[in-house]
Amino acid sequence: MPLNTAAGSFDELKRLARERILILDGAMGSLIQTEGLTERDYRGRAFASHPGELAGCNDLLCLTKPELITSIHEAYLEAGADIITTSSLSSNALSLADYGLAERAYEISRAAGALARAAADRYSTPERRRFAAGSVGPTSKSASISPDMQDSARRSVAWDELERAYLEAIRGLLDGGVDIILLETFFDTLNAKAAAAAVMRLREERGEEIPLIISATLSGPSGRLLAGQTVEAFAVSVAHAGPWALGLNCSLGAEEILPHLETLAAFTPFLVSCHPNAGLPDRLGNYTEGPEESAAFI
Repeated sequence: MPLNTAAGSFDELKRLARERILILDGAMGSLIQTEGLTERDYRGRAFASHPGELAGCNDLLCLTKPELITSIHEAYLEAGADIITTSSLSSNALSLADYGLAERAYEISRAAGALARAAADRYSTPERRRFAAGSVGPTSKSASISPDMQDSARRSVAWDELERAYLEAIRGLLDGGVDIILLETFFDTLNAKAAAAAVMRLREERGEEIPLIISATLSGPSGRLLAGQTVEAFAVSVAHAGPWALGLNCSLGAEEILPHLETLAAFTPFLVSCHPNAGLPDRLGNYTEGPEESAAFI
């Protein structure tokens, strides 16, 4: 069965990527934090009586404060982003369980996708199309690392549980209308493989050539993921999923991440992506690198 993408968005993405570097937006959570939101803001009316605290669950704002998420999307589009990413890094059942919201994973993911889709469409013109990427994070659980130093065989999550959670979240993002699935900030290649397996299942299920970006985060200047894999091992381990691009994000600033990005670029046949931090944080956790400096490095 031939694969097709809605409105030929993947064909357009591939054409544009041959012509120039495509610009991704910036951080979502950092801008949300500047709003000084309260518990009441996160709850909204729909979750006013929800047991337990919800403050800090940024993905939930796609339901309870969608105008804020939309304003952030539009700010990035105004700044010139070709691709905006959804506010859905943790909108999977495993991560949302911390807030008692595991059963709302699909709903939140779909809302996140719809907000980004609508914003991208508003800023698209016949001369310049804008795209929406569905952000999928690693969850707080590792399929490779034991949570118990006394029991190296123990795991906090199994493959089937991971793949099921990713499948639900990615289905929601696609139903919301995203053009791309972006697996980002993955510190464990096995988690990334489970998420990629979910994408592969959905490609077969829908008969669509879903564009996939897989981006790892490094544990430090050593160039290894937290679970121990090198950049080369990461690239080999996920190549079977046929990603549109492989990349690195977070963890390091653009200057520090460059040698590892060069390693990845030399090793993989795929396009390469990178969205680093604004330098490295100071002792108070603040990022002091300015826009001009970051732009020059990037």
